[in-house]
Amino acid sequence: MKCYDCKKEIIIDGEEIKNGKQLKYSLPGGGEKMILKCDDCFSKDQSLRNYQETEVYSRVVGYLRPVSQWNEGKQQEFNQRKTFKV
Repeated sequence: MKCYDCKKEIIIDGEEIKNGKQLKYSLPGGGEKMILKCDDCFSKDQSLRNYQETEVYSRVVGYLRPVSQWNEGKQQEFNQRKTFKV
């Protein structure tokens, strides 16, 4: 695992985090985000900054639309799809 801010490697031994902290933040649109910060970054700033949810687009009936705008059934179908690499 890596620090959210500086990307420094964080060592986790079982359930114990050796050189960092795990933080839980409530997101503006609802839900929660779990992140890891190394001890250095945590001592400088404990807040979550520059977080932006990734917007996923896919094609439905010929139109590219954000998956977040699809109805519940289509979103569930999208999550069950298998992706293949060529």
